[in-house]
Amino acid sequence: MTRNLAGLALALALALPAAAAENSTYVVEYYYKVRWGSFGEWKRLFEKNHWPILKREREIGRILHVRAEVPRFHGTEEGRWDYRVTIVWKDAATEASPWPDQEQVTRELFPDKATFEAEEQRRFELLLAHWDLPIRDDELGK
Repeated sequence: MTRNLAGLALALALALPAAAAENSTYVVEYYYKVRWGSFGEWKRLFEKNHWPILKREREIGRILHVRAEVPRFHGTEEGRWDYRVTIVWKDAATEASPWPDQEQVTRELFPDKATFEAEEQRRFELLLAHWDLPIRDDELGK
């Protein structure tokens, strides 16, 4: 199923208008809404298991920049998010395509596969919601 989703995402990325796809960066905001009282555990697991993968993708040039933010205050429950990661990808096709060495890099970073998988499952169990929002600059006045 993951391959089907990756294939669909790649097809969508390739279908972007030429102006958006040709050698321009692709920015996505990833939002996480965590169960009340679980943010500390969720963030510890994110930093332990997901951040090293993002850093590696940055090292090899798939990702150009990563920024993480937390809200200063809280809003309504419907609109609440607890963590936002903004990633500037090399381009839309890179974001949508699987990275050829991902399994090898994951094995290298996390030799204990069972622990890694259990912790990643736990990290997602702690979420109430997660969404990805591709964004683009909008030039005012044009």
